[in-house]
Amino acid sequence: MEDMLFYDRMQFAFTITFHYLFPQLTMGLSLMIVYFKWKFLKTKIDKYNDAAKFWMKIFALNFAMGVVTGIPMEFQFGTNWAKFSELTGGIIGQTLAMEGMFSFFLESSFLGLFLFGEKLLGHKLHFVTGFLVFLGSWASGYLIIATHSWMQYPVGYEILENGKFVLNNFGALFSNPWLLPSYLHNQAASLVTSSFVVSAVGAFYLLNDKHHGFGKIFVRTGVVFGLIASLLVAFPTGDWAAKNVAKHQPVTFAAMEGIFETEDGGSEIVLIGQPNMLEKKLDNKIAVPNILSFLTYQKWDAQIKGLNEFEPKDYPTNVPGLYYAYHIMVGLGTVFIGLMLLAGVQLIRKKLYKTKWILWSLMFMLPFPYIANTTGWYTAELGRQPWLVYNLLRTVDGASPTVSSGNTLFTLLGFIGLYLLLGLLFLMLAGKIINKGPQLNQH
Repeated sequence: MEDMLFYDRMQFAFTITFHYLFPQLTMGLSLMIVYFKWKFLKTKIDKYNDAAKFWMKIFALNFAMGVVTGIPMEFQFGTNWAKFSELTGGIIGQTLAMEGMFSFFLESSFLGLFLFGEKLLGHKLHFVTGFLVFLGSWASGYLIIATHSWMQYPVGYEILENGKFVLNNFGALFSNPWLLPSYLHNQAASLVTSSFVVSAVGAFYLLNDKHHGFGKIFVRTGVVFGLIASLLVAFPTGDWAAKNVAKHQPVTFAAMEGIFETEDGGSEIVLIGQPNMLEKKLDNKIAVPNILSFLTYQKWDAQIKGLNEFEPKDYPTNVPGLYYAYHIMVGLGTVFIGLMLLAGVQLIRKKLYKTKWILWSLMFMLPFPYIANTTGWYTAELGRQPWLVYNLLRTVDGASPTVSSGNTLFTLLGFIGLYLLLGLLFLMLAGKIINKGPQLNQH
């Protein structure tokens, strides 16, 4: 049974990790495309319109990959997690169906109009189609995170005699205290990814001395959006999300922060350390006293419960994995703020386009927002374990009892091979679009 559960979780983790590489760019990029188109309407400078159309090609490629990789993921609710779907389908089916019916169709319908309808629509209506693509992509994120938030903090439900969850308060799904902090944190993180991608492509053009005008626009826009988004990810959205975990999932919070012993007189914040699960302590730790208590409760001496206060059966299944995922996310977020601040200072001083080490840094940072977003999701998902629905349905009780571990491993290996080919195809096509660069004055 443990083998079966392990492979079920591995398959879902692999497919969702690969899938989310694409929506995290499209959500943030849709806002930046709307900005470029708005800037063109305001200034009548053609380069902004060309920039919007260039990035919409990248958006469309990412969108297509997101659709292709999202469909197999949804089938796993029926194949690997049939019991979970049977018990909770009456609730999570609502938000997932709304995501497909409303936001996905809104996004995909107007994407076609934005890509091919500029001459037919005129610039103002073309801007409206871009805005509706943005609205669809952000609504999609909202409905997915509403589903996720219900699993983290279940509200508005009752459990029937047969064990099935049914919704008795539809509005509670959208007033869930878990939803807004998670959604805002996720969208700001998505904007960090798109900002770094846009500024990395701009830096690539400037360093290679081609598409110089576009390079400057991309770097400038990426740095401004990136600085704002990096700050928002940390505060208030990240702070709010962490306080939510401390309030509603205290055992998860203790594992994330690496707190084993409950400290009287305030908890330290751990900068570096390795969880030792045998001796229930952190090895080689570097910590700052009392900071965690202040950040969490605005009191220097506030008590934060350690893992020793909870039953081991309720610990997150993989405490070291959760601890490292959380610290990688926070560490990278700090690096993003630092780099974007330096780039922002150079931008104000009108020296950014000539500061080669910052341009190189922006270019080489391209993969790291993807890593930060992935570890952020791992923090949320590993933190909820051993529950599928927090405190109500354990993961072991949601798996499909009739699907063998061999079957799951076979299909997982198939997904790995197929997604490797898809990933290479995506990189080739994206590389081709970026290398060709934005096309001038095709109006």
